[in-house]
Amino acid sequence: MPDVTNNKILAVTLDVVETVRVLWWRLVDWIAVVSWPVLIITGLLVFVLLGPIGFAPLAAVFFWGSIATKILAGGKRKADLAASAAAARADVATLERRLLEAQIAALQAQIEPHFLFNTLALIGQLIEDDPAQAARVHSALIQYLRAALPKMRATGSSTLEQQMELSRAYLAIMQARMGDRLTTSIELAPSLKHAHFPPMMLQTLVENAIKHGLEPKIEGGHIHIRAQRIDDDLQVEVSDNGVGFDVHADDGVGLSNIRERLALLYGSRAQLTVEALADATRISIRLPYSE
Repeated sequence: MPDVTNNKILAVTLDVVETVRVLWWRLVDWIAVVSWPVLIITGLLVFVLLGPIGFAPLAAVFFWGSIATKILAGGKRKADLAASAAAARADVATLERRLLEAQIAALQAQIEPHFLFNTLALIGQLIEDDPAQAARVHSALIQYLRAALPKMRATGSSTLEQQMELSRAYLAIMQARMGDRLTTSIELAPSLKHAHFPPMMLQTLVENAIKHGLEPKIEGGHIHIRAQRIDDDLQVEVSDNGVGFDVHADDGVGLSNIRERLALLYGSRAQLTVEALADATRISIRLPYSE
């Protein structure tokens, strides 16, 4: 029985010691970060509260002990707290970056591969009817896949020139499928070739113009891609004179994908704009310019 009592006393004593230790370091942390005027005013308040009830010596110990702690250990403890806070912020930033990369990778994984299967079927058909054209489409497909596959896996940014080359290869394949129903033009100033531009966004706009603008139109139409610098921003736009676009309708997967990725990458500094013009539909991506 005495052993049980002794164990309980020891456990209570250890708890008290641990509580005192935690409270002590909290007090030291507060002294380290508080300003001198606040510390002195707090000490005087302790004197005012404890002096009249006979605890003036304890108030004096607190007052002078706080000043001594501030002088001797306050600077080092404050530096330790700042270092710990910086390390915690760095850990949070690392986790946020990994989450951002995972979100962007998940969004990029939504890129539709249907045209790839259609292209392979087209090549198979052309091998019998027009072997030379089949070879050209095959070459364009290889060029497209060479540009597209690394960018689909990337979470960072690519250059605008790389994304333009990807769209050129895609449009070459689509021209083989659509024939005279599709014409294209691209405007890219040499000064903008090395501008940063997120992977697969331009490609999504081009696919959207083909799928919703030109393919439903019997006579087909024209796609125009243009990049320009406006003040400190880069604007890339895709226009088509297809069947038109309902600006009040939902974006669909492709455009929603772009909006989410722009928000993740640039916040409110980037935007996607859909315009229904008199004779065309124009979709623009505007984001901060950088090389």
